[in-house]
Amino acid sequence: MAALRPKRRHRTRRRADMSLLGGIRPPIAALSAVLLALAALTAFQLGHVGRESVPPAVRTSQQYFAEDGAIALRASLDESITDIGRTASLFRSGEPVSPDSVLDKLGSVYQKWRGTAVIEIKSGRLEAQRGENLPLTALDLTTLDGDSGLAPRMVRLENGETRLLTLALLSWPDRPQQLLVASSSLKVPGISLGRSRAIAVLDSSGQVLGSDGVGGSGQERKQLAKFAKTVAQKADRHPLQAKEPGSGGFAGVSGSLLGDVEDGHRSVAGYAKLTGSQPGVGTDATALGLTVVSFVGVTEERSAAVDSFFWIAASAALLVLGALAVALLVTTVQRPLLQLFLESRRIGRGDLNRPVTLPKYGEAARIGAALDRLRRQLLGEPAARTEGPHGGRRSRIGTRALLAVCGTLLLVWSAPLLLTLNRAGASVAVPRSIVDDQRERTDTLADRVRRALNEGHADLTSVASVITAENTPGELTELLERTRNQHGRYASLYVLGADGTVLARTGGAPHHPAGRGPSKQPVTLVDSGNRPVITEYAEAPGLAGAAVVGELRIDFLNALLKRPGLGEVRVVDAQHRVIGGNNGYLAFAPLSDTDLDALVNAANEKGAPNDKAAKGPHARSALIRKGDLAVAAAAPMTGGGVAQPLGWTVVTRQPAKGLEIAAYTAQNRTVLAGLLGLTGAAACLGWLHIIVVRPLRDLARRAEALADGDRRTVVYPTHHDEVGAVARSLEVVRHQLLEQRKRDAVGGATAPTPGPATPAGRT
Repeated sequence: MAALRPKRRHRTRRRADMSLLGGIRPPIAALSAVLLALAALTAFQLGHVGRESVPPAVRTSQQYFAEDGAIALRASLDESITDIGRTASLFRSGEPVSPDSVLDKLGSVYQKWRGTAVIEIKSGRLEAQRGENLPLTALDLTTLDGDSGLAPRMVRLENGETRLLTLALLSWPDRPQQLLVASSSLKVPGISLGRSRAIAVLDSSGQVLGSDGVGGSGQERKQLAKFAKTVAQKADRHPLQAKEPGSGGFAGVSGSLLGDVEDGHRSVAGYAKLTGSQPGVGTDATALGLTVVSFVGVTEERSAAVDSFFWIAASAALLVLGALAVALLVTTVQRPLLQLFLESRRIGRGDLNRPVTLPKYGEAARIGAALDRLRRQLLGEPAARTEGPHGGRRSRIGTRALLAVCGTLLLVWSAPLLLTLNRAGASVAVPRSIVDDQRERTDTLADRVRRALNEGHADLTSVASVITAENTPGELTELLERTRNQHGRYASLYVLGADGTVLARTGGAPHHPAGRGPSKQPVTLVDSGNRPVITEYAEAPGLAGAAVVGELRIDFLNALLKRPGLGEVRVVDAQHRVIGGNNGYLAFAPLSDTDLDALVNAANEKGAPNDKAAKGPHARSALIRKGDLAVAAAAPMTGGGVAQPLGWTVVTRQPAKGLEIAAYTAQNRTVLAGLLGLTGAAACLGWLHIIVVRPLRDLARRAEALADGDRRTVVYPTHHDEVGAVARSLEVVRHQLLEQRKRDAVGGATAPTPGPATPAGRT
């Protein structure tokens, strides 16, 4: 047993040492570290706002512009490849026709190809041709076997231009196989460039395959060559490695670049590699490895949104207020508690001759007064509460009040940053290039919607051209189902007779009025009560008075409008009623803002008689300063086709606070500094309140009860820290008082002499 005692004493000392690892010191030290780190962050990091030569919002806008071009080019190429294959399939399913008839029907339905031709595969003889001469010598007809080897391919012409050749087989029983070839240029379709923008299509090696807006000046071509070389290297990365995780948006590789400076203007480029609509799902167009790059010259503007002196002054103010708060905690909370800890251990050891040194404030003063009363009780003095400045009277200033004062000091610094300083109002200067980009991107989006409607009608026309009176309802249904599977834009497809009878149908129930024949309008809009129904009609020449009718899914239209950086997008009809949108909307409801109504009217007006540039409807943009500042644009659907008579307009509204402009960046960083200060103060002071203040208040109540004569309630520690050590010392004193009562009860000594007692921390 004697051999075990040293180990027990060693274990007790280690427990007493470990109790001092927690307690009051870590929260105050953590608060000091947080305030120092925040002061350094405020002075050296948050103040670097508006120092870029080109605002980040301008670079991001160019990236979005290139992504729009990549999406438009990929959709156009995939649509062309699908159309040529489906057209050949329709011809193969019917009676044999001559090559000239094939090309004539193809040209009457689609006007998208620069040239078309039909070649006999076995002999290589050219059977028929329309449009420009095709580089047929570049085709190796011996590699064509069935449907294999028909992948689209790029061919460079003698003049340096590049063409994309799309192939499809034409075959009938007892006739030689023929190859249907269509060529198209590799240019981004329907992209609105504005006045000073250029756009180009690059291959995987960085070679320019087609461009628009590139002038004859050597400087522009030299800049394009530099961009092409850099883009070829960046576009070769994996999409997951090219962007930050969780950034979303464009599924492929995209980004922005800064070019050379000339006469105070810097070239800014955006690039985007062709990718499928779903991440990781490739198409025939994406297999070509093409990349779209666009660039524009912007004026360099270097001006800090907020003077650096503001951030230095804010950092200095935080250091001053933080030093006051920490000093207040150290002098009024930490030191008195440590002093009380030492005094309690002295009383617990039996050193009763010297009075307890009493703290001045808070619960420590109450505990110190109770401890001094207990010392007197151990000396045999009366247990009555004494009066006076150091008696048992409660201190009016508690530890919670001291924490509140510290929190108020830190709130004085955080609250102005959160609520008042560096507020960006309606007078914020938005770069002109961002306003122009909003207009051009809206115009591009309007053209994309128009082309989608025109393509849908062309598909129906192609189907209607092969329908004859000899087709059975089963054959018609099979034809419609095959078309609907190839094009997911249709919610319903049906053949409508001249008397309004549905001869064949696939998909949902028709919304065409019962008993009425096909509409004379190619595209109509039907109000079904809860959602718009866009219906397209294509007359079937082989079936008198009948038409192929397709009802487009409204989700298909809404999916076209989902592009980042444009904000809220709406498609409105001629009466300014909402038809579609990129987020939640109420069908056929008016626009939510009168300024947007005025912008739509301005975009659709005929233009001033003397203003040639404004002749006819065209896209417009404006800054809306009513309420929150916003960049808005409206673009009517112009450019021809069956969709133009609808009179629809695409409207976009982007809140300026979502742009990376220096004024808003300064506001966001100011709010961030305030939040960090408020959060750090709340965390550290809350930690101090939970770990120290609440146990200290409870211990003060127990110490006063013990001094008032409560000998039954055990005083146990809440945590192994300074407050816990004081609680253990009070428990030792309670045991001493109980022993004293027992001695008095049996007639023992009335006044015990001070001597060693049970060591503090052992009960």
